[in-house]
Amino acid sequence: MDTNTRPNRRLRCAVYTRKSTEEGLDMEFNSLDAQREACEAYIASQRSEGWACLRERYDDGGFSGGTLDRPALKQLIADVEDGLVDVIVVYKIDRLSRALMDFSKLVELFDRHGVTFVSVTQSFNTTTSMGRLTLNILLSFAQFEREVTAERIRDKVAASRKKGMWMGGFVPLGYDVVDRKLIVNEDEAAQVRRIFERFVEIGSATMLARELRREGTRNKQGTLIDKGYLYRLLKNRVYRGEAVHKGAAYPGEHDAIIDADLWDRAHAILQESPRKRAHNTRAQTPALLKGIIFSETGAAMTPTTTKKGPKLYRYYVSMDVIRNRDTGDETAPTRLSAGMVEEAVVTELRRILQTPEVVTQVLSALKTNTADISEADALGALHEFDTLWAQLFPAEQARIVQLLVRRITVTAAGLAVDIRREGIAGVIREMVAPREMEAAE
Repeated sequence: MDTNTRPNRRLRCAVYTRKSTEEGLDMEFNSLDAQREACEAYIASQRSEGWACLRERYDDGGFSGGTLDRPALKQLIADVEDGLVDVIVVYKIDRLSRALMDFSKLVELFDRHGVTFVSVTQSFNTTTSMGRLTLNILLSFAQFEREVTAERIRDKVAASRKKGMWMGGFVPLGYDVVDRKLIVNEDEAAQVRRIFERFVEIGSATMLARELRREGTRNKQGTLIDKGYLYRLLKNRVYRGEAVHKGAAYPGEHDAIIDADLWDRAHAILQESPRKRAHNTRAQTPALLKGIIFSETGAAMTPTTTKKGPKLYRYYVSMDVIRNRDTGDETAPTRLSAGMVEEAVVTELRRILQTPEVVTQVLSALKTNTADISEADALGALHEFDTLWAQLFPAEQARIVQLLVRRITVTAAGLAVDIRREGIAGVIREMVAPREMEAAE
């Protein structure tokens, strides 16, 4: 052969053979040998193009072409992925696979690794333009087959859901799956009913989520329940004994956990706008400073509310004003916005809790009285006061303020906050609990 016509590189050719049954494989010259002989002859005819047959044998005797679970084929794929093969040669296309979907997957795999595919008895050779055209036609049919299969699956799922059947997915809290059916888990079902009942009582998913997290309530996957999960639980019609498909509900095969009355009351609250529900929540929030805030004359300042249209305004008003007492030349405010003064007190608490003097005092008290809280946790609670405070239920926030603050005096110069320093260590001990729950989540 003239050196000027030699190919630039040697093409390593792997011969793949397959026979569906084991019949005749014990013969001296069997069907696999015949396939290999034809393929090797074809490769020899392409020697001028640089084709060379690999000595490795990829023979699957007694394996169906309807599956890719074949030992020799797996080895061939592994060698392709390792870059050991350039051309795959088969006697007929169906020797590689009888399933069009599987065939398209194999060709896509070969294409990713720059491997061409040849059938010696059919006009199929991906090294030529006609072979690539044939491949594209086959892949189009494969895509069509995939879409038809997907439609069949969707139709089957829809028909099954209309019959109320469980079709898999995440198992809802309150149920277990037995023989592909939802069966009520009584312990979890009681937990679900309590969540619905507490939501009806409180009317706020935010407040209920905080309460559940403080109690360590966990979902089916073992993580602490958050607000997003709570909303999904409250809206899940599975608890009404229904199966839902694309927004339409059908009677399910499983038993309901929530009765119609409790479901309707919970969803009547959910249908209210978030702003209205937040307003209702604020109206139920206890006054943080009740009983500990006083005017400069010593008169208690009591929490009051005023409604203007749909809005509710909260205030702390001096009893001197309420009872029309003469306060002389007093210049201190006698009526304060509750939100403003409460925020000011919390800000002052935040500042005091981070002073070196208080930090030292708290660490000393915890070392003396508490063995189960580390110094790192205590420092974390002091420095992450805002995060821990936000996790507390409003009633708990009010209780914490009562434990930390002895008296607040409203003066013309501002607020004078008298802190109960002896109670700070105990409060920090309580506030570490939500932080530990977050770490365990």
